[in-house]
Amino acid sequence: MDIEVCIDSLDQAQAALKFGAKRVELCAALDLGGLTPTAGLTRQCAELTGLEVHVMIRTHGGGFFYSKEDIEIMKLDMESLNKAGATGVVFGVLNKDQSLNIEQNHLLFNYAKSLGLDVTFHRAFDFVLDPKQSLEKLIEIGFDRLLTSGQKSTAIDGIDLIRKMVDQSNRRIEIMAGSGVNSDNVKKLQATGIDAIHFTARKPMNITDMNMGQDYIVDTEKLSSIVDQIRN
Repeated sequence: MDIEVCIDSLDQAQAALKFGAKRVELCAALDLGGLTPTAGLTRQCAELTGLEVHVMIRTHGGGFFYSKEDIEIMKLDMESLNKAGATGVVFGVLNKDQSLNIEQNHLLFNYAKSLGLDVTFHRAFDFVLDPKQSLEKLIEIGFDRLLTSGQKSTAIDGIDLIRKMVDQSNRRIEIMAGSGVNSDNVKKLQATGIDAIHFTARKPMNITDMNMGQDYIVDTEKLSSIVDQIRN
């Protein structure tokens, strides 16, 4: 089972590599669920030998509905971050009724593949109304991987659906479980047959003045404990 660490800083990328992660999902604004990171940070992380850098492609928080202008921005971001060294992209587009936007997902998928990028559909999936049908659509489009919490707030709560998705996918797409993953539940999640596990490895340090946001440092204890459980 592969390990993917969700990060928003270079020191988190370095820690992920040290503890044996295969790849990172690089984001900005993790407190908003993750937005598109900068090219500078992407390049620095991509220079770490042995670590795949997959970047979030998301122009705004608050949902997964995008205008035509947003889609063009997402394509431009894919191009610039690919040039900065990213080897994969992570995105997901829904309609206002929470169904998959097949046309826009296909467009972004094809553009990513034209750049030679690996493609993951993110947790927008956890908001769709028909997960079984939606999974088949993502397989049909050709997505390499799906990140999901089994449509619950945490993956361990969604474990029954995750198990069903693993069976349904039959290795036609990688299933990666994420949200609330820790050393106490990772073995149970691994037992579902998932291809990868996804988690953050940061903890709050202090709150800056004047409402400028939370500061974080690497949570090496969490990283170490999860990796130890997987390896043992």
